[in-house]
Amino acid sequence: MPIVVPCCVVLGVLFPQVFSVLKPAVTPLFAIITFQGSLNTSLRQIVRTFRHPSELLAILAVSIVVMPVLARLAGGLFFSDFEIVAGIVIEYSIPVAVVSFMWIDMYHGNASLGLAAILVSTVLAPVTLPITIQLLMGTAVQVDVLSMVKDLALMVAVPAVVGVAVNEFTGGWGHETLSPRIAPVCRLLAVFVITCNSTGMSAYVLSFDPMVLQAALFILVFACFGFALGLVVACLMRVPPADLYSMVFAVGLRNISSGAVIAAEFFPGAAIIPVMMGTLFQQVLAAVVSAVLHHLMAEERERGRKRVLMARFLQRRERER
Repeated sequence: MPIVVPCCVVLGVLFPQVFSVLKPAVTPLFAIITFQGSLNTSLRQIVRTFRHPSELLAILAVSIVVMPVLARLAGGLFFSDFEIVAGIVIEYSIPVAVVSFMWIDMYHGNASLGLAAILVSTVLAPVTLPITIQLLMGTAVQVDVLSMVKDLALMVAVPAVVGVAVNEFTGGWGHETLSPRIAPVCRLLAVFVITCNSTGMSAYVLSFDPMVLQAALFILVFACFGFALGLVVACLMRVPPADLYSMVFAVGLRNISSGAVIAAEFFPGAAIIPVMMGTLFQQVLAAVVSAVLHHLMAEERERGRKRVLMARFLQRRERER
């Protein structure tokens, strides 16, 4: 993925006329991706997530409160343009990205935690988003609740419910048999989705405007910080590896499409630039971060295996004595 994703982004940026016409297919295709990922989730896991919500609450606190405040402080420090700063704040005030579920499932994270973070942050967005922008930017905005709920239902809620139901009613057949069979197709669909979503950045990237380049550099650094912050919080909470993946991707990835609509409607002009820059970097960084985490987790698993073997060896020696 660290190789494939940048290629997808480049194709989307260089050939928007080819891939932008295919964007209407993104919603149904992503619904298929969500369905496949939900096959690996049981109703018991979802109930456990809400009964023990510490990880979920941590994701929401960092996403809804910490990141927007830090974005406002850092953006105001490096940019004097109000619209650019507004775009940065919007970028990190919008809900957890639906696409984060794809990455969580791809690397065997806690799917139920990822689903809960997406659903709850999106449901809360009509309240949290206007308040955040009002407090940090002094501007009142209105969120298109109907559109947000519709996107959430089509891409996440309905396919997730169907996937969990199939897994429950088939006694695990959905997880053990169906999910592995359709997973390769869903990986190809994910590549298609990333390519189509990248077309929106074409005009900004190819303009080579100095302001665009400065905003791009800022978003690149701050996006890296978002993933790192998710990792730090997960490590401080000492969560298991599956929850760690979910927390990193949920904190690091944002719903760019809703942010672009808000930026274009309430802050016309340069505000759209930082928001759309998220499209350019989010998926590439997610691919790089996932590869790094996979390597780190592999080392941790190896150390754990050695500790178990050593403990067994010592127990055997003790019995022999």
